[in-house]
Amino acid sequence: MKKISKIFALFAIISMIFASCSPDTYDLGNIDVKAEDLVEGIAFKIEHDASNPNIVYLTSLMDSKYSPLWSHPQGRSQKQKVTLKMPFPGTYEVKFGVETRGGVVYGESATFTIDEFYADFVSDELWTKVSGGVGKSKTWYLDLDADGVSRNFLAPLYFFTGTYNWDALHTPSGDNYLDSDAWDWKKAITPLAGDDGNALWYWLADWPGNQWMCAKADFGTMTFDLMGGANVHVDQSAYGLGEFRGSYMLNTEDHTIAFTDAQPLHVSERHGEVVAATEFRILYATENFMQIMIVPSGTCLNYISEEYKNNWVPGEEEEVDPPYNGKGNDDLTTTSSKKWQLSLESPYNWTGLDGTFLNSWSSPADYAATGWAPYDESILKNVTLSMTKTAVSGGNYTFTDGSGNPISGTYTIDSKNNITFNQDINFTISGWVSLATTAEKSLRIIRSSSDLLGNVTDIWLGQRSALKDEYAVYHFELSTSGGNTSEGTEVTFDPSKIVFGDIESNGNLRIEIYNEYGSTKANPPLSTALAFGKKLEVTFTLGGVALKAGAAGTYDASIYYADADWNPQGNGAVTKVSGNGTYTVKFEPTTASDGIMVFVVDVKGLAKDVTDMSAVTAIVNKIVIK
Repeated sequence: MKKISKIFALFAIISMIFASCSPDTYDLGNIDVKAEDLVEGIAFKIEHDASNPNIVYLTSLMDSKYSPLWSHPQGRSQKQKVTLKMPFPGTYEVKFGVETRGGVVYGESATFTIDEFYADFVSDELWTKVSGGVGKSKTWYLDLDADGVSRNFLAPLYFFTGTYNWDALHTPSGDNYLDSDAWDWKKAITPLAGDDGNALWYWLADWPGNQWMCAKADFGTMTFDLMGGANVHVDQSAYGLGEFRGSYMLNTEDHTIAFTDAQPLHVSERHGEVVAATEFRILYATENFMQIMIVPSGTCLNYISEEYKNNWVPGEEEEVDPPYNGKGNDDLTTTSSKKWQLSLESPYNWTGLDGTFLNSWSSPADYAATGWAPYDESILKNVTLSMTKTAVSGGNYTFTDGSGNPISGTYTIDSKNNITFNQDINFTISGWVSLATTAEKSLRIIRSSSDLLGNVTDIWLGQRSALKDEYAVYHFELSTSGGNTSEGTEVTFDPSKIVFGDIESNGNLRIEIYNEYGSTKANPPLSTALAFGKKLEVTFTLGGVALKAGAAGTYDASIYYADADWNPQGNGAVTKVSGNGTYTVKFEPTTASDGIMVFVVDVKGLAKDVTDMSAVTAIVNKIVIK
């Protein structure tokens, strides 16, 4: 049988997961294990596969209560049995240790020998991607040059949790990223759940906006080859980190790379992490791009091939448009004006150019959980935006800032839904976060949400970053009162039981919420014991309204209300209705109301002016009492 040997790769000891165990459950070895006990044949054994001597088995012979620690040519492991597939001849070192209650103990190095080259073990595509293939070499550069230019990635470094691995970066169909260079790193990947259930955090930082990560420079080169062995030459002498010639070994199953007498090409700001690394993990590799993550820090080194670097031609990228493609001035103002309130649930965020949210925030708790994203309701609740259309592509606006101060002027809006204001807008909305326009005094409509009738209820206005391919976005919700935010108690009701139409055949559109003399008596949408003393508000949405030629176009809407003893009773204030949209009507009683006799909303004259009443929809969105 042919012998086999091992090259000892530098191995930094990490704290084991058992450190979190309590003393009653911490069942490791005793302190009486000594280095001289950990010898080959007694504490562990090295065996060659009977049919293929280039396969080597490392097996711990220690009691299972001891945690084995292997340092071997392809990295390190804590498995009871390790299988090594060694393609190249040579003498290799293995170091075996155990973790005991008293700490880590290692024995002397043992060796094994590989006599012949075995080509099948370097036939995996990963070897070709890294080195160019058997008999060839391949040179790699960090993706940032001395001019501050990145050619593929956003920066020379990305940041991950140390638990990220090759399998975490996958397509929804399970495709392997080795297949092509088609993966666009400029689009965020999806965080996955780790083995411990925690999210695998990542940050695809861009260098222009985060130059603290490293200074721009010519970092040098890293060349891998498969010529008489797996050799690596890292030349960072001009950069100040020296020059190294050594060897490397790939584990194609675990997607790791081990260096002997060398270190991966890196930036000086991360030199300490590289020196202290316990593993170098390949996250991604194609013909032209490769990423190696430093474990345990999670810093990822982003590389481009020499061929890609030399043939790259700078050019302008086609601008990606956000998903909103509506008519901005109409959605912001309907037929006249609208008031928008900054959301108290998700007031701000950031998106890519395509409108994809960069943070999955949907509640105040999500901001607090970050530890860095401020949320101050006392400021946020004051921020509003009122828009009044005065022309097809423009009008008047009024912001109220976080202190309630008005900022008014005029605006125009273009075909790309960029809103340009007549002045710079910049005020704090929470902590260090401000609502601000660009240098061109503009914000762009990035996204919108609509109700079931297609009426826009939410708008995200975005400030395009001058440094990054992203927007800071501000989330505004339609203020359904059309004025001051309502204060009071929302009433629970079943909107499916509310009826509407030209119920009294008098040309009015009636929304019958409850009527002792109507069809809702038999199936009330809400409690008829409704009681309030100061105010009753109803917010409703009309859809499907198409008016006849010569129609009035504007109609008076109001609540008619009578309580159980007909006192109070009467009509509330008039709200002008001009077709499809969301409106709020109010009723303020002269005395406290207790119980319901009649509770309806009438839009006078609308029904007779509608071309097809069967197409009209009316939805009650909210009922508020005070």
